[in-house]
Amino acid sequence: ADLDETKKQENSKLQQALEEIQRQHQETKTLLMKEREENVKKTAELVPVIQEVPVVDNDLVKKLTKENEQLKVMNSVWLQVDLLFYVIIYSFKFCILQELVSSLEKKIDEVEKKFEETSKLGEERLKQVQSAESTMIQLKTKIQRLEEKIDDMENEDHILRQQALISTSRRMSENQDIQSGTPRKYFGTESLRKSQMERQRELSDSLIKCVSGDVGFSQGKPVAAFTMYKCLLHWKSFEADRTNVFDRLITLVGSAIENSDDNCHLAYWLSNTSTLLFLLQRTLKASRDGKPPQPTSFFGRMAQGFRSSASSANMQVDIVRPVEAKYPALLFKQQLTAYVEKIFGIIRDNFKKEISPLLSSCIQAPKKIQGGNSLRRSLSNVPVVDHWRDISDNLYIYLDILKENHVPKNLAQNIFTQIFSFINVQLFNSLILRRECCTFSNGEYVKAGLDKLEAWCQEATEEFAGSSWDELKHLRQAVGFLLLSVQQLYRICTLYWDDSYNTRSVSPEVISSMRALMSGENENEKGSETAKNAFLLDDISSIPFSVDELSASQEERDFAGVKAPPNLIENPDFQFLE
Repeated sequence: ADLDETKKQENSKLQQALEEIQRQHQETKTLLMKEREENVKKTAELVPVIQEVPVVDNDLVKKLTKENEQLKVMNSVWLQVDLLFYVIIYSFKFCILQELVSSLEKKIDEVEKKFEETSKLGEERLKQVQSAESTMIQLKTKIQRLEEKIDDMENEDHILRQQALISTSRRMSENQDIQSGTPRKYFGTESLRKSQMERQRELSDSLIKCVSGDVGFSQGKPVAAFTMYKCLLHWKSFEADRTNVFDRLITLVGSAIENSDDNCHLAYWLSNTSTLLFLLQRTLKASRDGKPPQPTSFFGRMAQGFRSSASSANMQVDIVRPVEAKYPALLFKQQLTAYVEKIFGIIRDNFKKEISPLLSSCIQAPKKIQGGNSLRRSLSNVPVVDHWRDISDNLYIYLDILKENHVPKNLAQNIFTQIFSFINVQLFNSLILRRECCTFSNGEYVKAGLDKLEAWCQEATEEFAGSSWDELKHLRQAVGFLLLSVQQLYRICTLYWDDSYNTRSVSPEVISSMRALMSGENENEKGSETAKNAFLLDDISSIPFSVDELSASQEERDFAGVKAPPNLIENPDFQFLE
């Protein structure tokens, strides 16, 4: 509407200008016509009546001829004036049209730009809406999992409280019987009860004797964990109110990891304990009533769906069968979870102890390769000395250990991720705290070492390395800054500008203000190590996984072809393992 109104106003102005020019032209033409008529009259008065005389006046003829020629010239001049006038008018109209066209083109360009901006804004908002929808879906899924987990925990807590009350009441009744002298009545004879207990103890002894050694792996799964699970399931130990088999197994695990320096042995038991914990997570279900428990969690429903389709997969028996867990089984699961976290932490800390002495030397280039302009030729000319090579070798050694013992891949990823985070924290803090380390030659030296770590990540693949390379982002950025020349740093500082606030360059005023601000904060927090070292990174050594995540990393069908130890299958009491 604004464009049409502008067009109408410009057309009216052009029409008025054209009418004014035509009026002036008409007045000029009228004046010229009057002047021409007057000249004609004067010429007629000057010309006398021609009378036939016998004598010819040559002077008069010449005068008339001359006046006639002048009239012809004046007539041609007026024709040229008219033509020039029309040319001027049409040229003026053409210029006006050109200006109008150019203004229209500009307005069209502006409209197109606004349309493009609006389209981009619409696309961005659409992406934001889609991202918000995906985030909402993820949050809903997490909330559902948390609710299911809370339900399971409430059921387990109820079972534990119930068992504690039963145990307390049983002790009180026993004490009353002893004090009153009334003998307790047992089902069956005392000899039968003792024989059953001895029988159970003999079976437990055979199992513990077998799994206490290294029985290896079958189909990439630990045989000891699978054997212990099948025996406990067959003996219905998970449903027993009182049993000591769980205590004996926990004692076995505790004694097996007493030697905290043997990483191969620790990795073997990390594989076994984590696998057994996975099987328990899929099996033990807490229930408040006597009915068979129904799987409420997402992974429980997955396990139930797998069991319902086991026949289609040509499996003769169910690998995992949900049972109603009693107090000893739930306590065993908690203790086993603690041991998995403990063994994980020991292996990780052993790795840190081995590389810690090397890291102090990896931040500063040896003196024999420091100095000189030859270092600035190429990063490939910087030798990677033994410190970085030793770290890389240790990574390969630990990777082989975890692979040989078939440690779950998510546990291996968490170990290497925390190791790379430790390297990032140690070396970055050394750069921040030690001025002598912030040199070009040291930057090249560390960059060459980081190339070795990147090559290890590529060879280990994301399957085991995970996001380890991303954990070195602070150190990589700092090294990239050190590798810039003085001219490059000066050029960046002078060309720097913040497009959000339209701030040009890094002015001295800004730097002095930042210095004053930091000094003011230090005065407010005098003596605080946090204020002095706010720029340092912290090493996070928490356990980065949960039981649910560990359970989600494996599948029940992976245990279909696992075979028990041959020496145990030969025992007639363990034929159910076949």
